[in-house]
Amino acid sequence: MAAPVRFDLAPLRRSLQRAADGLTRDLPWIGTGNPWAVVVSEFMLQQTQTSRVVGPWQRFMASFPTPEACAAAPLSEVLRHWEGLGFHRRAKFLHETARALCERHGGAVPSDVGALRTLPGVGAYTANAIASFAFDAPVGILDTNVGRVLARAVANERLSGVEAQQLVDALVPKQGSANFNQALLDLGAQFCSATPRCESCPVKRVCRWHQDGGDDPAVASAAVSKKQKPFKGSDREIRGRLLAALRESRKNWVTLAAATATTDEDRVRRCLQGLVDDGLVVENRGRWALVGEDR
Repeated sequence: MAAPVRFDLAPLRRSLQRAADGLTRDLPWIGTGNPWAVVVSEFMLQQTQTSRVVGPWQRFMASFPTPEACAAAPLSEVLRHWEGLGFHRRAKFLHETARALCERHGGAVPSDVGALRTLPGVGAYTANAIASFAFDAPVGILDTNVGRVLARAVANERLSGVEAQQLVDALVPKQGSANFNQALLDLGAQFCSATPRCESCPVKRVCRWHQDGGDDPAVASAAVSKKQKPFKGSDREIRGRLLAALRESRKNWVTLAAATATTDEDRVRRCLQGLVDDGLVVENRGRWALVGEDR
């Protein structure tokens, strides 16, 4: 039995339901009725801004409209279609998930959260998101946008991870969870952002932080992400340049190193070895290629 929730959730639930239509963003994976489309979108949205996902999602779905199409392709092709998204291990996990769906579930996406959690790269958030958006399961979705809404509008205090998940699970209605969860995400993205737009927020009348004031409770609260380190000059940038070069063709060390635009050979070698260790790149006779390339 879930622990009792110590906050009154009804005012925010009613206010958000009234505001939902006005919060809707024009995102191509919403309301498709295609569970695989939801799976792809959720993998891409991990650690990535929504605006950056729309184009890659459309290109990916055009090439891999089903789990079977993705599973049959070599990883190298999946990585090529991942261009522009970063965090390329997600592409590998998505490819592995497509194969798992074909091998274990007949090419269908399971609706059960427990079954979803067994898929490669699928954690609690992604499993709940797929279950809700693809199957309208009454489960809460806790990401950084929702975490801010909970800490500010519901609690006006920092929340633990357990308490935040209990709150969002209790907040979601038994029916219409997909629309409600999307409205909650949209509220966090458009109004209850890191720099909040409180005066124009459609739920400000029921927001405890707006009513009671005080320091921003979302800072360091559960699920609220910290600002990422700059991409420029980072190992992530070097890894991205290496993969961009290998999307064109296999390369030798001299060509690969030149593509990174850095003179720190040790750092380049470390990043390249990391890609090998992650199962994204393979070396053969002094030449590197994306995993899955014909030799």
